Amino acid sequence: MDDNRRYHRMDIQGLDADISDGIGFFPGIITDISRFGIRMIDLPKRVNEQSKKMTVVVSGHGRNFKMMARPKWSEKSGLRKVLGLEIINTPWEWTDFVMKFEPEESKDVWDVINL
Repeated sequence: MDDNRRYHRMDIQGLDADISDGIGFFPGIITDISRFGIRMIDLPKRVNEQSKKMTVVVSGHGRNFKMMARPKWSEKSGLRKVLGLEIINTPWEWTDFVMKFEPEESKDVWDVINL
């Protein structure tokens, strides 16, 4: 886990997403998730990563989520784009979904005692 992150970022398969930058709607693939963020790949270059808010509709694993997100970073990948998005006002259903993929915390009481 990155030192600046409070929650684990987990690789995931089987999640697709459609994202709107306020002008167009574009399909992409989610490759990793956390409680407050997602990483999308295979987006068209014309997605405006400068948009302040984006609508994201995530589907897969028998679930659908509609969320607002804010772009945090972007990379060009050939004719495609990769985006890192921070979820705004994270819905409880998303947090519950993500928690199912998080590694179990250690149950040993001695792990939490700092000497």
